[in-house]
Amino acid sequence: MNFPFYISTRYLRETQKGSFTRVAGLLSIAGLAVGVSALLITLFILNGFERVISDKISQFDGHIRIRHFLSEPIQSEITSLDSIVALNHNNVTHTKFIQGPALLRKGKSAEGVILEGIESKRVKYLENLLVEGIFDINGNSTIIGKGLAEQLNLSIGEEFVLFDIMTLQSSQKRIKKFIITGLFHSGMTEYDNSLIFTSIKNAGDLFGMKGKVSGHTLSLYESSKSESLSRILNNVLPYPFMVMSWKEKNHALFKWMDIQRLPILIIFGLISLVGIVNIISALAMITIDKVRQIALLKSLGLNKVRVNQIFLLKGLIIGIVGSLLGSLISVIIALLQNNFKIIKVPEDVYFMDFIPLDVNLFDIFIIFIIVSIASVLASSWPSFRAANINTARALKYE
Repeated sequence: MNFPFYISTRYLRETQKGSFTRVAGLLSIAGLAVGVSALLITLFILNGFERVISDKISQFDGHIRIRHFLSEPIQSEITSLDSIVALNHNNVTHTKFIQGPALLRKGKSAEGVILEGIESKRVKYLENLLVEGIFDINGNSTIIGKGLAEQLNLSIGEEFVLFDIMTLQSSQKRIKKFIITGLFHSGMTEYDNSLIFTSIKNAGDLFGMKGKVSGHTLSLYESSKSESLSRILNNVLPYPFMVMSWKEKNHALFKWMDIQRLPILIIFGLISLVGIVNIISALAMITIDKVRQIALLKSLGLNKVRVNQIFLLKGLIIGIVGSLLGSLISVIIALLQNNFKIIKVPEDVYFMDFIPLDVNLFDIFIIFIIVSIASVLASSWPSFRAANINTARALKYE
């Protein structure tokens, strides 16, 4: 066995009860593990929050929407768009939609809503959000948000009337009767309290679209490619078409998430820094505690390089063990939180009812490497002090 490695591990597994060396080593490992776990849990929360928000928004709006620059109806078939979709058919689902403001009337109650007509290819996500009733948008059937249903005291099977708001002031008002077949709940108050879904034919009849649509939706299997595809579409589709990705539409929200990520990571990264500082203090105290042993080894021929290696290896071992222990703690906490939803949050504020933790192996690997290197660097000063111990002075009274 490598001699410096043997000595460094021997110091960490000192068997003498109450040994300062053993206690200092264990405390530095524990401190580093706490810092690493805090940093990783923070990263997992940020990843989970961004994923949930992104998934919910992209489910409703798709990853890319193509509309008229002035929100006017557009043709249902666009040759250049069909060509691009055909080239990316393995990654893109293309559907059309009709969306517009309407006035919901039920008895004496009235509420402004958004009616969206969708194609059958895009209903799967809505089926997953269904909490009551059955999924059916054929005929005059609709799926409405549970929040909206509670506001107006509506239930499954009830009928209501929708008015096209744009025709309320005209002599020829467009009115259509609908029936509720299901309630959906997404956790996003903006959608749950205002959206009503039906077939694209029903929406087209109410808004008098005459074969046109409000826009086209592109949903990608790999959301990371949405920005590049959006740029291509912007270059290909002429005015008056406007191409907008889901991140562009919710620019303020995603900008806020990007801005708050850095300061949060810095704050929790300082906890890991405390663990690194603990390594310096622990190794410095161990150097003082073992000064006579180190001097004795040097007197037997151990050179400065070997002494340096002993303490550098000790710091590396503390870094590796602390990182692995911290990673294990963070993964266990993430699994418990995701499975049992221990920490809950108000859904109307955060768009989710519990804090999701997304474990990312790449994040764990990066933190592990950084902490291990930092632990070795933190060991350099104590190792330098140990290597430069005056042998004669240390053994003077032995």
